[in-house]
This record gives sequence, C-alpha cells and structure tokens, in this order.
Amino acid sequence: MGLSQQPHRSQRNRRAFLRYLAASPLLAGPSFSPENWAKFLGLPSFSLDAGKTFKPGDQITSPEQALDVMEFEAVAQKTLPPAHWGFLATGVDDDATIHANREGFFKIQIRSHRLVNVEHIDTSVRLLGTTWETPIFLSPVSSMRAFHPDGEAGVAKAARAKNHLQILSTVASCSVEEVTEARGGPVWQQLYPTNDWNVTRAIIKRAEAAAAPVLVLTVDLQDGSNRETMFRSRRYDDRECTDCHQGGGGPQNWMRLPSFEKLDSSKVTNLAPPNMTWDFVDRLRNSTKMKFMIKGIVTREDAALAVKHGVDGLIVSNHGGRAEETLRSTIESLPEVVEAVNGKIPVLVDSGVRHGTDIFKALALGATAVGIGRPYAWGLASFGPAGVEAVLTILRRELQTMMREAGTPSIADITRSSVATHW
Repeated sequence: MGLSQQPHRSQRNRRAFLRYLAASPLLAGPSFSPENWAKFLGLPSFSLDAGKTFKPGDQITSPEQALDVMEFEAVAQKTLPPAHWGFLATGVDDDATIHANREGFFKIQIRSHRLVNVEHIDTSVRLLGTTWETPIFLSPVSSMRAFHPDGEAGVAKAARAKNHLQILSTVASCSVEEVTEARGGPVWQQLYPTNDWNVTRAIIKRAEAAAAPVLVLTVDLQDGSNRETMFRSRRYDDRECTDCHQGGGGPQNWMRLPSFEKLDSSKVTNLAPPNMTWDFVDRLRNSTKMKFMIKGIVTREDAALAVKHGVDGLIVSNHGGRAEETLRSTIESLPEVVEAVNGKIPVLVDSGVRHGTDIFKALALGATAVGIGRPYAWGLASFGPAGVEAVLTILRRELQTMMREAGTPSIADITRSSVATHW
C-alpha cells in the first residue's frame, strides 16, 4: 500500500478536463454539464462542489468525490492518530511485500475481445452453496474501532447495503452478534485459534450460535511479525493510549476483545501458536459443522495438502504484506494454488487489490472471489459506513467497466485466456 498523499495525475487530469468542458463557451448549456460529459465518456460521476477547484495535494471531502479507492487513503491518514494509521499501513521490515502485492498486478496484461454483446453484465458468483451478486468480499481486518467508532458493525452496514460477503476477525472490536445484526445476516468467522483449545472451541461455538456458515483459519501469522512502520508511528503519537483502548498488543489486551468475553483466557499466550500443524487442522475440521477454509496458503504443496485434509476452500493471502517479508505477491502465488486444487475446492485471494482491473486479473487466474482489506478500512476511517459503501461501489463499477472492455459479459467468461502474464 503506497503512502503517497498526492492525488493521481490521471485523477487531476480528469477533473481539469471536465471543468474545462464546463467552462467552454462552445459547450454551453445544460446538455453539456460536466456530469453528463462524465457519463458520456464513461468516467465516474462525482460532485464538482459548485465549481470548487482541486489543487495538487487537495483531498476529497465527501465519498461521492472519489474517483478511485486510493483517494480515501490520504483522507484516512489525515484523520487517524499516528499510531492507528501506522497499525493500518504497516507491513514487515521495509514494507516490501506490500509493494510486491501491487507490483504483481502490473505484470499481468488483459486480453480484450471485441464485438461481443456486453449490454448486460453479470457479476454474480456461487461460493460454497451461496450466490453472491459480486465476487468482491471484505477480508477480515482487526480492531476497526481504531479507525471509526462504528467499527466492524459500520462495515457490516455497508456490506448489507451492497450485499457483500464479510469475514469477521477474531480480534474484531465488535462482537459477532453485533456484526451479524448490522449485516442483517450471517458473516463468516475468521479464526486465530490461540494456544488454548478450550478458548478456541468456545470461539467456534459462539460463531456457530450466530449462524456463521464458514470458519476461516488464518495460518500465515506465526509468533508475530516485525512491523517497523507500526512501531515507528507510535513514536510520533503522544496521546495516552488508554484514552481509547488498552495499549500494547499482548494477550492481556487481546483478551479484552468481544470474542473472548466471559472466557477464561488465563492460559492464552499466543493467538497463532507456532506448533500448529495439519493434525490441528484435522482436529479443527472435525470440531464444527461449519464449512472450513484456510487463509494464508500460497504454494501448490500446501494447497494439495489442504485438499487431502478435507478443507472446503482456500484464501491465497499474505496478510496484506503484514505477516512476513517474502517479497512474493499473492496474485503470483494464485495460479499454482488453483492448479493444485484442480477445481475440487474454491480458491479466493486477497492482498494488494486496489482496482477493478486487479479483480478481473485475479478472476482470470482462477479465483472464485477477490477480497479487499485496507481500501475499505480507508473508507471507514474517512467517512464511516458511507465511505465503505463508496469503496465497494467504485470497485464494482470498475470491474463492470473492465468486463465490458474485455468482452466478458459474465464472470464465467473471464478465463485464463483473458490475461497474459509476465513473471
């Protein structure tokens, strides 16, 4: 995730072009409003704020003004306290895997087919027995009340409004019951299993009671990670942490979160125990009637083992570049995982997704659905649930635009032949 605060040149150029059209005496009249020209040219609609001129460095002041999801990043950084921003922005070591996740998408070209009827676009996908109207899902992001008072419940309101799948983190700042109510239906439960089976089992039972249909075990965060950007950002924050939350990230603070409410967590010393093996996967799989997925698989060998152990699906993920400094993007890992499962189970992917073209490329390489994390957190931090809705709207619009441009009227039409790769 880039930390640049300058608006993209293309965004400034689009705004300048539309304002030029609005001011041109040759195009005077209501039929040639900037909004109509934006529609005619296939550009996203946005408010011009009654003639407000955007200067380099200016930020949007409402979600409707955003041309892409990156415009929420600068607003979020300005809005959030330094320590909270650092928690959201951080990767590992030099944050190089965050950048690798983005650069991986730049190595893929889209092959467009012409003279295809793309008047009607169908973005629906079927995933573990449920049909979703879009392949875009909300990956688990922890402690979202650090970004906005509504937290994960606010995200759920946006997911409900746009009918998106939401995965709730074990270390969420809202309970699974609260989020399920706000969503108006079940959410998937992500699982950090802890090193205490009794606690693990209680979290699973609570998710089952909330009608969560899928349990998602995260396996890519073993014994912490060296998040230098997060640690460094704390140096610039002179607030008292206890004004909004208990400071630090140790077990004594995790256990105050809603997932651990009323549980005896005295034996918990680690959210993701380093001795977790495939035997533990078997035990976990046999302990619940929920569908069971693993998040964090990035190799063909592990994907084949997941199929062997009866896993119902995989999420190719590197935790958004904040778990380990591998320098390997998830989009580059995706094809070998898809090949290894050979259609037996669905494969999802997240990390580094910022545009509808990224989603298209992931679908072409075999993903059933594509997750976002930081972008919707930026939206929440910037404008609350309305910001999350705007992020989802932008990505859906961009995906539909790319599907038309590529000559693929349905998700099923997006295949491996839709892209050319250069890794």
